[in-house]
Amino acid sequence: MKVTYDPQMDTLTVVFTETPVAESDEDKPGIILYYDASGNLVSLEILDASHRAMVPTRIEYQVAPTPT
Repeated sequence: MKVTYDPQMDTLTVVFTETPVAESDEDKPGIILYYDASGNLVSLEILDASHRAMVPTRIEYQVAPTPT
């Protein structure tokens, strides 16, 4: 997974896989979802990210604990 913030364009992009994009859909205003030819989510893009996230340049990554 790769996360990129572009301060000039004010976009935050999360790429889940490098699979080629076949189609996209603006699910909600400013949230664009990208899909491969099989309909699997490839990446998402958040427009005007600085208005939607408190600090788009800071990323926190957590792994949920495994149920016991």
